[in-house]
Amino acid sequence: MMLSRASKYAILSTLFLAEHSSEDKKISVKVIAESIDVPSPFLAKLFQQLVRGKIISSTKGPNGGFYLTKQNSKKNVCDIIENIDGLNKLNDCFLGLNECDSKNPCPVHFIVEPFKNNILGKFRDKTIQEFAQEISDKGRVLTLKDITPKIKK
Repeated sequence: MMLSRASKYAILSTLFLAEHSSEDKKISVKVIAESIDVPSPFLAKLFQQLVRGKIISSTKGPNGGFYLTKQNSKKNVCDIIENIDGLNKLNDCFLGLNECDSKNPCPVHFIVEPFKNNILGKFRDKTIQEFAQEISDKGRVLTLKDITPKIKK
């Protein structure tokens, strides 16, 4: 079960919005892209898709930008993945075989299947808002930038 780069960026940026935006505080793609170190043009295309899928919201104009409504915040991570890649990607064989299921399993099918089902369950059970709250409560930082402190020698 591998997530595409697009799905990873979509999840990361949606959680960033959940943590930092509101209907009164909209954020531009450029600010989000710089904050989490994701290419801005790529993120802009993902955001168009997420808005069409009603995962995130947007407003145009001088005070425009992207944000999450209460309704958006009730969506889950599977909704994001489904919007970007479709859920078939999550059901693909771990080894990449074309034919792999319980009737015709790959060598690791029965090892990976419970793990995959557990992750999918968690992705479905927790809302975007719940993930964002957990990130905030635990003081985590959402970015792909290297934030490890530089040690002087």
